[in-house]
Amino acid sequence: MRTSPRKFLALAATAIITSGAWAQSNPNPWAGAYVQAGLIGYESYIPKSSSGTTTIPAFGNTYSNSSTATHANGPVANIAIGYNFEIKDNYLLGFGAALYPGHSRSANTTLTTLDTPRGTLIGTGTYDVSNVFSFSLLPSYAFDANRLAYLKIGYAGSTLNANASSYPQQTSRVSGIVYGAGYKQMITESIYGFLEGNYAVNKAKSVSVLTDSGSTINSTLNATGYDFLIGIGYRF
Repeated sequence: MRTSPRKFLALAATAIITSGAWAQSNPNPWAGAYVQAGLIGYESYIPKSSSGTTTIPAFGNTYSNSSTATHANGPVANIAIGYNFEIKDNYLLGFGAALYPGHSRSANTTLTTLDTPRGTLIGTGTYDVSNVFSFSLLPSYAFDANRLAYLKIGYAGSTLNANASSYPQQTSRVSGIVYGAGYKQMITESIYGFLEGNYAVNKAKSVSVLTDSGSTINSTLNATGYDFLIGIGYRF
C-alpha cells in the first residue's frame, strides 16, 4: 500500500464524511465524527540489528556486514480524525486516521564490514523518522456519555532518512502494523481529553546503498516503535 502522507488525511476525511452521510442518527453520544490532537507525547523508534553484505570493487570481493542503531527517542505530537459507529448497546466500532508531522530526533548508526584485506571496517552515520501516519479500526466501549475506552489495530507507514559521510542521504518508506489503546474523558459537552499508547511493528525491507567510493551495501531495515500521547479532541 503506497499512500502519500500529504494526502492521506484528505482521503480519510472524505471516507469519514461519506460514511457519516448514510449513518443514521444514534442515541449514543460517542457515535459520530471527531477530531483530536495529541499535544504532549513521547516516542521511541527501535531499529533491530541486521546483517548483509558489502561489495568493495577496490578489493574485488563481497564481505559480510552487520548494522546496529541507537533508539530515536524524543517528544512527539499528532493530529487525528475519525468516525465511530454504534454496534450494540455501549459498543462502537470506529475508523480513524492519524498523522505525526515533522521528524523524530536523530540517532546514530554503525555499519561493521568484516574480514576485508584491511581488517574490520567501521562506518557511522545518523538517521531519523518522518511522515508517520496510520489508518486504524477502533473497537470501543462507552462506559457512559462521558467516558470511552478503545483499542486500535491498523496500518502504519513512515519515511526513514539515513545520512553518512560516505554516501548522500538515503530515504526509504517502511510500513507495518500498529496496535494501540486509549481512554477519552469529556471535559465540556463537546471537548474531551484523551490518553493513548501505540506500538508499531515494521515489515522488514531490503535496501541497497551505493557509497561515494563505489562500494555497494546491502542490508535490511527492520524496527519496532511505540509512543504515548496526551491530548484534546472535539466530539461532533
